[in-house]
Amino acid sequence: MKLSTKGRYGIKAMVDIALEYGKGRISVNQLAERQGVSVPYLEQLIASLKKAGLVESVRGAAGGYTLARAPEEISVGEVLRALEGTTAILECVGVDGTECENVCSCSARPLWLKLQQKIDDVLNTTTIKDMADDYAVQLERMNK
Repeated sequence: MKLSTKGRYGIKAMVDIALEYGKGRISVNQLAERQGVSVPYLEQLIASLKKAGLVESVRGAAGGYTLARAPEEISVGEVLRALEGTTAILECVGVDGTECENVCSCSARPLWLKLQQKIDDVLNTTTIKDMADDYAVQLERMNK
């Protein structure tokens, strides 16, 4: 799995939105400024996150974005699948594993499956809250 900028910036945006969870909404302009990303690009990412039911938006002067669920209920894997489509490191270890013609005779496939399982375990057990908490500690250290 090679993360695209979509996945990287999408995760960072979700963490920033999570930092505001329970306090209010965050505007796309605030997110873009924090991330150093253009507003149109961020809007594309957020559209995918909204479609996946991860983010909600309100239009208007007091509008902005918030998480659709509590940050501890949203896994990093869920976010990446919404943005990237898959977290598979290779086609042969994807959802059905049928893309590879050598799937039955591949000597390396057991290793790829183990590696994929480890990656999925980390992505599916790490929540946006975990990342937001880690980031808050990082910010606190930087501000000392």
